[in-house]
Amino acid sequence: MIIDVHAHWGPWFFTMDVAEANLVTMDRYGIDRAIVSATEAVIYDAPAGNRALAAYLETQDRLLGYVTVNPRRLREAEADLRAYLPGGKFVGVKIHTDYTGSPVGSPQLRDALTLVAESGRPALVHTWGTSVLDLAELCLDIPDLRLIAGHMGADGFRHAIEAAGACDRLYLEPCWSHAPAGRIAEVVSAVDPAQLLFGTDATLIDPSSAFGAVAAAGLTGEIAERVAWRNAAALFQL
Repeated sequence: MIIDVHAHWGPWFFTMDVAEANLVTMDRYGIDRAIVSATEAVIYDAPAGNRALAAYLETQDRLLGYVTVNPRRLREAEADLRAYLPGGKFVGVKIHTDYTGSPVGSPQLRDALTLVAESGRPALVHTWGTSVLDLAELCLDIPDLRLIAGHMGADGFRHAIEAAGACDRLYLEPCWSHAPAGRIAEVVSAVDPAQLLFGTDATLIDPSSAFGAVAAAGLTGEIAERVAWRNAAALFQL
């Protein structure tokens, strides 16, 4: 069993044809379930993208959705959280700090994550470099908030180790367009196994990148199962 907690649905502005690639890609790599955000919602118009994804999710049962939230449009965000989270097809919230111009330390993101905490659902938040440390502080400050540090800080993965140690409600997922040797193994050796997840960034990045990086870490037994699916199943109540 494999659950991909960081995936996308819909075309990107890059030169690539991925609109219908989700299930084909999942089959190729043995991914059983994927939790996706609508590309349109992430990079352009959150309500329009969420609406399109909601319609698509009704047509199949292997994908689950993130409600994408723009912290600078909180009235729309609140309406979408009320509209989509109770239906069962959407199991979490996605926030991209860069595309929305809402850095982790901004008041806009704090307000958005307060809304997320009230919803009772986890949120996947884009992190890079030291921003994962700021995300851990927010997680500690907002009661009951559960967060996934997308890319586990990318080149700031050692900061992610510190962040996860500071807040047990912060989870790490590894996808990144680079794969430095030993990155996954170093994180796994230093972080509570209950805080580790698997993500690929498909369909923006081919899952082979994440699969190769995780395989190189040589995970076995309970830790391998936790990363592959058990932690995600518990976090999202699947």
